[in-house]
Amino acid sequence: MPAPALRPCVFFDRDGVVNRSPGPGYVNHLDDFHVLPGFADCVRAAAEKGFPAVVVTNQRGIARGLTPPDQLAAMHAQLRAELAAAGLALLDVLVCTSADDAHPDRKPNPGMLRAAAARHGLDLARSWMIGDRESDVKTGQNAGVAVTVLVAGGSAPTAATFRVPDMPACAALLREKL
Repeated sequence: MPAPALRPCVFFDRDGVVNRSPGPGYVNHLDDFHVLPGFADCVRAAAEKGFPAVVVTNQRGIARGLTPPDQLAAMHAQLRAELAAAGLALLDVLVCTSADDAHPDRKPNPGMLRAAAARHGLDLARSWMIGDRESDVKTGQNAGVAVTVLVAGGSAPTAATFRVPDMPACAALLREKL
């Protein structure tokens, strides 16, 4: 029996893409976790094209004792509940809590994307990475994804394949290009 075919995926950074970024600092408590307008539409656009959605996030605040682990779990449970209310789901949420930049899972290292690919039969070479920082773009490149998207205004140089100003524009890009 042949192995099942690998499928592409859309990977999303969390803070600044899934939810409102705290700027400097961390989203430490559920009360501070607010899903951005347009994120669910991005998940829907990906799903319509047959791409599951996976969130990959560095959460150094756990290692530093600033974010209680139960609050992180509550944030992700709320995210899943909000998506479920819209008839949507995430394939997975992967979190690196290490404070060590050399940790293989800490972005821009590709460990979380590779782990998701191994766990879920994903084809990184046909997948996308969406983030709001160049380190997210680098993560995608380090993992060998096909397309990277930077969600950021301005015109500063980027290594990303595409730049969009916000999540609604990202959803439109996914509908057009996936």
